[in-house]
Amino acid sequence: KVDGLSYEVLEKALMQARDGRMHILDKIQEAIPQPRADYKPQVPRIVTMTIPKDLIGAVIGPGGKIIQGIQEASGATVSIDEIDNAGYIEVAATNKDSMDKALDMINAIVELPEEGKVYTGTVRSILDFGAFVEFMPNRDGLLHISEISWDRLPDMEASGIKEGDTLTVKLIEVDKKSGKFRLSMRALQPKPEGYVEPQRAPRGPRRDGGNDRPQRGDRGPRRDGGNRPPRAPRHED
Repeated sequence: KVDGLSYEVLEKALMQARDGRMHILDKIQEAIPQPRADYKPQVPRIVTMTIPKDLIGAVIGPGGKIIQGIQEASGATVSIDEIDNAGYIEVAATNKDSMDKALDMINAIVELPEEGKVYTGTVRSILDFGAFVEFMPNRDGLLHISEISWDRLPDMEASGIKEGDTLTVKLIEVDKKSGKFRLSMRALQPKPEGYVEPQRAPRGPRRDGGNDRPQRGDRGPRRDGGNRPPRAPRHED
């Protein structure tokens, strides 16, 4: 393209340029042998994720309460749209800590409870027969009094558990019909040697002293003390 330059001059110039490029690439290889697994913590970033359509409402919350809480707590910007019958979430953050916190909060909402998994939850209410523990966002499970300890507890006061306490529990059952969750603390404790599961006490006798209902033929006397009087004969005109 340049008149007056011979082939030899062009060849020499291109070879020098190639040697320069290879020298630079070698220095880059020495400094960074392979791509970094992640950006530096202070680098802004955007992450997208897709969730099932029926979980969009859970992420947004009533009046946008949940998604606004995620943004306030993490400092990230979260947007969600329904695209192709699925929830499309975009999270933008100015640093890694902000992004990680927002993603952890979102994943905790869309994650499905898993039997056998251990969770850290907060006691929301105390009842006579146990406590309800929020082990995942907006998901409460019953920690029955019999699942608190291998020892038999006479009442919930003896357990020492109070509202607001943080507990480590294991999800031992998800009811297939009702979707209710059963939690356990004793499942995370070593079983005492020689422990025998207490048997349920047999039912006592009925208050009327019997077990079966009386048969129709065994009815007692009428409340008026006698039998129904015979019907008076009809008189024809």
